[in-house]
Parts: sequence; structure tokens; C-alpha cells
Amino acid sequence: MTTYTVGVDVGGTKVAAALLDESGDVVRRSRAATESGTYSGMVAGIVAAVREVRDGLDVAGVGLAIAGNVAADGSHVLFSPHLPLAGEPLARDLKDALGIPVLVENDANAAAWAEHEGGAGRGSTEMLFVALGTGLGAGLVLRNELYRGAQGFAGEAGHLTVVIDGRACPCGSRGCWERYASGTALVAHYVERGGDPEVGGPGITRAAAAGDPLSVAALADVGEWLGRGLASLVAILDPGVIVVGGGVSEAGDLLLEPARRRMAGSVTGVDIRPLPPVVPAALGNEAGVVGAAMLAREYGQ
Repeated sequence: MTTYTVGVDVGGTKVAAALLDESGDVVRRSRAATESGTYSGMVAGIVAAVREVRDGLDVAGVGLAIAGNVAADGSHVLFSPHLPLAGEPLARDLKDALGIPVLVENDANAAAWAEHEGGAGRGSTEMLFVALGTGLGAGLVLRNELYRGAQGFAGEAGHLTVVIDGRACPCGSRGCWERYASGTALVAHYVERGGDPEVGGPGITRAAAAGDPLSVAALADVGEWLGRGLASLVAILDPGVIVVGGGVSEAGDLLLEPARRRMAGSVTGVDIRPLPPVVPAALGNEAGVVGAAMLAREYGQ
């Protein structure tokens, strides 16, 4: 009998759920609205999405992919920038409502695991995953295992300081990497070069693909800053491959070529060491739900 698991991508206004079979293939999808202002409303949205996607089938576990600091044991979220979560027993409450074991995971970690197991990082024992969306998140696979750190906070690379007293960040600090390399940063670079902020990140990416010089330059700015940060992480982690995902990565080589050049020009000892390839993610927007479901199968209790 096939054993199914469910992955859920939890956002501020909606949740997306996917049912995976034992091969890791998505066989059903569902969505539900959430009340982002209340914990109970968010839980109700997750429960509705899971019940819809599991209808009539036995499910072994549920994995949640959530932006924020997740406890190392996968039981709850300590802090989330966009969700009403600050220590509530999320996994327990969902298990009580659904009757299924639940694992909570950081969204970048979940996406990293999916890319490692079935995407662009497959075959690598040491993989760095970087997601460029509204902000910048990262996930680490070391010795073929997802690395969460002692407290579950590993991978918060977006808040590395890259510019002393630089751009203000919502985290309360200044000069964070994600202020210069992310979807938000793409718009900021574009505006600094004289562009209209109303165009937005996706519009800039589309214009760049069509050859608009201003948009191409703004993407190159993001790539330059991405490469600078990657050089530091390469020096620390020595990954075998770097996988870049998130919405901004859809720009492809318009983003990645500047990143590769800058990384190559910044890594210490570049003349005597092979550099890891920097490649686009393969699983797109489904990486989070797929990875969460995979982790629920492998790590859920």
C-alpha cells in the first residue's frame, strides 16, 4: 500500500498543500486562505488544506515549510516575520486536529532538502541552497544531512552584514545581505538607477529578458551582491554545489553570470581551488512543499 505524506507551504494569506507518494511525486494539490493576524485562523487554514488534499487516503505525516526561526526539534516556530507565531505548540495542535504526526521546518531548509534529493543538488554531499525572494534565505546540506544548527537557526544568511551602516533591514540591523541581494533589493537597485518602483520585481525580470538595459543592470547589481556573499560562504563551508532558487532566480544567467564572476573574483585562493558550480534550482515554487513532505517522511515522529 502506498504511503503518502503532505507538504504545506505556509504564507501570510494562504497555504498551499501537496500530497506526495513514496516516489516523491506530487499527486494532489490544494490551497486554503489563512487569517494571518491570528494563530487560530492560521491553524484553521492549514487544517483545511491538509484535509482537502488527503481526502480518502492514509497519510503518514505532514511537513510545514514556514519562513522564520524554527525549533531544532521541528515542534514550533520561535519567530516568524510575517506570521502570528512565537512559541505556540504548532505541531502538537495540528496533530491533535488532524490525527497525523506533524513536522515544522524552515522554508529554505525544506526547499534545500527537495533540491538535494530530487533537484539541482542531487548527487552532492555538500550543498548550499540560497533562495532569493522577498528576502534571502539559505539551507545547508552537509554530509548528505540537512544542517539545522544547535538551536535550529542555521541558514539565516540573509542577515549577514555586508555593508557597515548600510541599508536598514526590517530585522532591526543595517547592511544585511538581503537588502542588496533579493527581490526587494532588485527593485531598490532599479529605482536607484532611475527606474519606476511600480514596475516591481517580476516586471523588471521580464523587461531584462526582453533586453531592457536598465533592468539588465539592476539584475547585474543583485548578481554582484549575491556573488560577494557567496564568496564568504564558500570560504566557510566549501560546498560542492550552490543552488540558487526563489523568484529572482527565474532571471537565469542574467542574475547568475554576474554572481559567478563576482564570486570567482572574491574567493580566497581561487587560483588553487576549484570553485563550486552556481546553478539554478530545478523544482521552482514547489520545492518548499515537496521538501517539507520529504522531511515529514524521513524525520517526523
